[in-house]
Parts: sequence; structure tokens; C-alpha cells
Amino acid sequence: MKKMIRFFKESYMELKRVVWPTRDTVIASTKVVLISVLLFSVTLGLLDFLLLRGLDIIF
Repeated sequence: MKKMIRFFKESYMELKRVVWPTRDTVIASTKVVLISVLLFSVTLGLLDFLLLRGLDIIF
């Protein structure tokens, strides 16, 4: 039981030391991720479409 209490106390102290990102930083990072995912999905979709058309021409 003492180990568990010590664990929670240390965890709480560690969370006090965490430097949380600002709202603006989170929003900027989210925009980067969404744009990256969008570009990657469009690229993969286009590649898939072109490969499918290529296979249709061959077979």
C-alpha cells in the first residue's frame, strides 16, 4: 500500500513539472497534422486510381 501511495504522490509531483503547450501551439500542430493527412490521402488516392487504370489497360 505504501508503494502505491508513493507512486501517486510522485506522479502528481511529476505532472506539476510538465510544461503544457499553449492553446495556439496545439491549434497550429493540429492544422499541420490535418493538412498532412489530407495531402497524404489525396496522393494515395490518386496513386491508387492511376494504378487501377493502368491495370485495366493492361488486362
